[in-house]
Amino acid sequence: MFNTKMETLPREEIEALQLRRLKELCVRVYAMVPFYRKRFDEAGVRPADIRSLSDLKLLPFTEKQDMRNNYPYGLFATPRENIVRIHASSGTTGRATVVGYTARDIDNWAESVARALGCAEINSKDFIHVAYGYGLFTGGLGLHYGAEKLGATVIPASGGATRRQVQLLKDFGATALCCTPSYALHLWEAGQEAGIDFTALPLRKGIFGAEPWTESMRQEIERKLNIDALNIYGLSEVMGPGVAMECLRAKNGMHICEDQFLPEIIDPVTGEQLPPGEMGELVITTLTKEGIPLLRYRTRDLTSLDYTPCLCGRTNARIGRLSGRSDDMLIIRGVNVFPQQIESMLLENEGISPNYLIVVDRKDNLDTLEIQVEVSDAFFADEIRKLQEIGRAHV
Repeated sequence: MFNTKMETLPREEIEALQLRRLKELCVRVYAMVPFYRKRFDEAGVRPADIRSLSDLKLLPFTEKQDMRNNYPYGLFATPRENIVRIHASSGTTGRATVVGYTARDIDNWAESVARALGCAEINSKDFIHVAYGYGLFTGGLGLHYGAEKLGATVIPASGGATRRQVQLLKDFGATALCCTPSYALHLWEAGQEAGIDFTALPLRKGIFGAEPWTESMRQEIERKLNIDALNIYGLSEVMGPGVAMECLRAKNGMHICEDQFLPEIIDPVTGEQLPPGEMGELVITTLTKEGIPLLRYRTRDLTSLDYTPCLCGRTNARIGRLSGRSDDMLIIRGVNVFPQQIESMLLENEGISPNYLIVVDRKDNLDTLEIQVEVSDAFFADEIRKLQEIGRAHV
């Protein structure tokens, strides 16, 4: 099983490392990122004021809108010639959240994903079928590099071509599957249609993320695919997949790479820090990122932190299963959708009223989104209006 010293450090050593890296981070962003220098000055804080982890609460929050406002490179903390890769969020707004990676960032990311796969007791003997999308989305390449870091064999299937993917799972003998949980069930259904029995395949592990899923969905996946289904967590803004991961031994909370990411839970309304075990909004500070480090990034994900020892022996804090979001964002097939975005698009169309209903459903184990709207008579052609008038006259 893949493991590192960082996953089993005593709590005192973890916190000492976090404090040292937090101090260095504050000095760097104050010197290199005008946005943070302004925020520090507005809050009356200097990097030297950070003397303990409890001083984290003195630092300003960073929100997704801050990244959009500084699109594309305004939050970068290193010269652009040091950036070796750029990813961007899958959001549907006009401006994506852009993330830049240095060579060291890519290596740290691969390390965190390798450790995540290690939580699933995946090793260099495994064949890993990656069905997350490749491209600006971080899912595919994130799992790809992490699996290679582990020494495993990667099958870079990406998204789409579902029936072909099912055949590849059989022909190539994949032992682990990485995709969204809804797509895993979609693959199973495609296998049923093709006469492929998933329970007869070598597949034994599933690494699922990029969308919310329930314990009942986990049980359904495990029963139908005959695998252990585990939850992986990440955000493109913070790094990508591999920020945290469930372990096979416990399946009870996702171990966060605390040497790279400093987590806290806050009250989403007041912004005050909450103690371990209490439900609130997850906030993450990136401790090692060079390209675009983030201080106290508000993920909007609602969860809790557990610092008690785990059955697997890891000492890193665990993020509980996400219970929702502190904003009204919907995640449809891994894409962020905001109701206000839908409203603004509707209002651009003459004849459509601002009254609408969003219906989120699931068909063939894939999320669907339906918008029901009210329209005025002006929206219809003359022939339709005449038919409506005739109909009303006969009522």
